[in-house]
Amino acid sequence: MTSYSNQTSSAARFTSFLRNYYIYFVLVAVVVLLSTANLDQFALFERGNFLYKRNIINILRVSAPLLVMAGAFTLLMVSGYIDLSVGSAMSLSAVVYAMLAINGVPFIPAFALTVLVGVLLGAINGFLVVRLNITPVIATLITLSLFKGVALLLVQDGVSAIKSGNFLKIPGWFNDYGRAKVLFDLPAAFWVAVAVTLALIVVQNRGKLGKYAAATGGNPTAAKLSGINTGRTVFLLYVIVGASAALAGIARSSFMSLGDPLSGDGMELTAILVVLLGGTAFSGGEGRVLRSFVGALIIMMLTVGMLTIVPAYYQTLVIGSALLAAAASNHLVSRKGKES
Repeated sequence: MTSYSNQTSSAARFTSFLRNYYIYFVLVAVVVLLSTANLDQFALFERGNFLYKRNIINILRVSAPLLVMAGAFTLLMVSGYIDLSVGSAMSLSAVVYAMLAINGVPFIPAFALTVLVGVLLGAINGFLVVRLNITPVIATLITLSLFKGVALLLVQDGVSAIKSGNFLKIPGWFNDYGRAKVLFDLPAAFWVAVAVTLALIVVQNRGKLGKYAAATGGNPTAAKLSGINTGRTVFLLYVIVGASAALAGIARSSFMSLGDPLSGDGMELTAILVVLLGGTAFSGGEGRVLRSFVGALIIMMLTVGMLTIVPAYYQTLVIGSALLAAAASNHLVSRKGKES
């Protein structure tokens, strides 16, 4: 009996270890895969070597929009809710930021106003879900269309708030946030993403909002009975997701030198995949911000690295298959952990 108990305990510890750390093994596996591939054909990879310093820096630079959204999206999904409008919110924010810039608004006011727009967009989602009690998927599908429509309306040629007739009005500082070297050859956009992630890790581990999010996603009825204002918790999480989408829009707009109303298309699906890859339960109650951050890095490395490893028409299939395998493995490990 004692031997059986010890074996069960060891199996449970091993399962817990896999559940908590498998994402880091996936990261190592992806790095090894890309390091052994021939990347000479792609200009982003200098010297054809993935581990060359400049290549890593380039990937981290283009990863900033996804990295800055991963943590907020994780906390929202931990609470048992979802936001399908983040891509459209990101696009609208990119357009607003670009239009403010080309109309003479300095960097700091333009940055702050764009983040406030993101907060407003998140508050709209929170109002629809919490106050009007609309199902999150339906509510955010509505705002997905609404936010994209506003972005397209602001840029009626459907191309860009900058790269149209206003191209010559780009201020000199516009690209600095997403491109200018600040620390270790990386721009401010990346370090803001790191700072936001660290702040949300603290919130999740130490703050009431993180605990309330987990309680709401784990058992909403019990959370309410214990005195947690689940409605306010969810509303705040939607606001934070909206603000992070605005930061992503600013980073993308600054890096690409345009305010494209379609720049966030598909980002909602990517954000969901990143969070699931990081081990967050789709039903809520479980997930870690740091693991989602690592998951975002993996997605970006796969997305960029696969450009030269496989033909273009196979890239989506390869990435989707890898994500399916990782998500399935995580699900199996999590299920075994609960059973043990």
